[in-house]
This record gives sequence, C-alpha cells and structure tokens, in this order.
Amino acid sequence: MKYIVTICRIIVGVLFIISGFIKANDAVGFSYKLDEYFTVFGTEFMQAFSLPLAQLICVVEIVLGFATLVGWRMNLVTWLLLIMIVFFTFLTFYSAYFDVVKDCGCFGDALKLTPWQSFGKDIALLILIFPIFLWRNKVKPLFSLAFSKWSTMVSLVLSVLFTYHTYAHLPYIDFRPYAIGKNIKDGMTLPPGAITDSVEIMFKYKKIADGTMHEFGVSSLPEDLDKYEFVDRFDKVIRVGDKPKIHDFSIVDVQGGDHTQDILNNPDYSFMLVAYDLKKANTKVQPLINEFAKQCEASKIQFFGVTSTVPAETDMFRHEHQNMFDYYFCDGTALKTIIRSNPGLLLLKNGTVINMWHYNDFPKFEEAIKK
Repeated sequence: MKYIVTICRIIVGVLFIISGFIKANDAVGFSYKLDEYFTVFGTEFMQAFSLPLAQLICVVEIVLGFATLVGWRMNLVTWLLLIMIVFFTFLTFYSAYFDVVKDCGCFGDALKLTPWQSFGKDIALLILIFPIFLWRNKVKPLFSLAFSKWSTMVSLVLSVLFTYHTYAHLPYIDFRPYAIGKNIKDGMTLPPGAITDSVEIMFKYKKIADGTMHEFGVSSLPEDLDKYEFVDRFDKVIRVGDKPKIHDFSIVDVQGGDHTQDILNNPDYSFMLVAYDLKKANTKVQPLINEFAKQCEASKIQFFGVTSTVPAETDMFRHEHQNMFDYYFCDGTALKTIIRSNPGLLLLKNGTVINMWHYNDFPKFEEAIKK
C-alpha cells in the first residue's frame, strides 16, 4: 500500500502542477472559461470576480501539487485535494451531461478535452486521490519537515509571481492559433482530408387536422402529405465535422463591408489594435496609441483598431480619446482569443502575426518595426 500511495502522490502532484502551470500561464483565458460557467449557473454577478478567482485556482493547484510531492501537511492538503476534485468532477459531469460548456479549460489551450474526456480525467484523479486521503496520516515528508515547509512556501511565492506576470504582460507560452509566427489565413483553412459537416434536408409541416408541427426528412415524407401544410425547409446537421482552428475571425466596417481578406493579404506591415470591449479598455495607454498611429500614418504603414463594441459607443470612445484612426468590428470571443490584453497591439504581414504587445509593454514605433 505504501508504494501504491507513493505512485498516486507522484501522479496527482505532477498533474496538479502541470494543470496549474498551464492555466497560470494564461489566467486571463481561464477567467473567460469561468465566465461561461457563471452564465450556465445563472450567477453572472460572479463574473466580476472571475479573474482573481482564476488566479487563485492556478496558485492553489500548483502549491497543492508541490505539497503532495514533498509530503507537507498531508492532512490539510489531502482534504483540499478531495474537495477540489469532487467540485470539479461535478462541474465536468454537468457540462458533459447537459452539453453546456464545451471545454473545461483544465489544460488551457495546450490540450483541448471534450466534456466527457474532462469528466473521465476527474474521475481518474478522484480514484488516485482516494488512497492518498485514506493514508494521509501515514505519509512522511520526502525530505525534512523544515525543507518541505519552506520549499512549499517558495512554490507559493513563485506561482503567485508567475501568475501575476503573465496577467500583466502576455503568456510565456502561446498555444493559441494567433501566436507569434502563426498565419491567420492558414488557421482559417481546413487541412486536407478534414471531415465536413453531414447535413440532411428537412421539411417542417403543420398537420391540418390538429395544427401540430412535424419535421420530415426527404426519405421519410408521409404518404398522406396532402393532409399537411408546408411551413419551412431547413438543413439539419447530422454529424458535426472538423472546424478550422480559426473560424470566427471576420473584420467588417460600420456599414457591414468585409475587409478581412484585404487586411490578411496586405504584403506590407500593418498594425492592428485589438480592444474586445472599449468600455473595459485601459485608457492610460491611449496617448501612446495616438502617437504611434500618427507615426504609422507618416510612414504610410496601415494602423487600425478592431473591437466588438457597438458602433455608437466606439464613435464616442474615439472622440473622447482623440483616436484619429479607423475602428473595424469583429466577434468579441475572437478578439479575446487573439491577445490577452485590452487593448493589445499586433504587427501583421501577409496574414502572419509578426509580433504582439500587451498595453503594459506598448512599444515605441522604431522598436516595433525592427522585426
């Protein structure tokens, strides 16, 4: 039993550290996932606390994983492990059974799991944690008690600093399809051999006798069709096919004109300022943005903004902050995915992301065009 518990400790500790580290690398992205859960459970008021809660979960996972490995305060640690895994098992089961949140965000963008895969992963962890919990009073520290204590404290400090740094700047490791060096056009294209959606043509009819509505496929139309009144024709997806990594990126102007291909096919440098929500955007950086845009104009380099804020509010924001450049519009979820900064700056060339900057690291014009 001693060896079983040791093996379980190693697996659980390593998995918690990896999971916590990946989420801490992109706590802002993890907070967006918490927003989805709060929406599902009708607790939207909790979205104001999504980011600090996401950061707390990241730190707790790393520290609990490290404490499990070194065997520090196992009575407390195993209780916290058990409570966390039971709670997350409930969430992943709820997501899978009711088909609500499609990805739990357990491993961020590094590893996408289906709801049922996430639930299976939590069940496996629950099984591994159980023997550790039962034998918690017999687990001895891997090293001396003092070393285990202070090394765990060091893991706490380092995880807090790491989580804050990636929030205040950008993720160290970018797993998203908009990462530096990625080509957006390639991300919007399905690879050869990809499976497409399987669609069946359906017809909606109303039964004349009692007014009830019925749906029929082409091969299942009733023989007494004259007793029905045609209502509508629609396509029903029978099997969901593969989706490109980027499937919601579209840049339009206020009149609805599509500029996506013009921007992605620009062979020269262009700067795209991404602000998914101007009401929440950092305003202290606006003078730097305005000066940067002026220098782009003087150098005949394209500079534009992209937001999901409604046009009227966007126009008010532009006048308030004297933004003398155009804003285009895109889906808010896509903009949140592009860069974890509001606003954030991207350097593009022929659809490839050459570089990107958090507003805390907003570059000088000469530095930005060096690469």
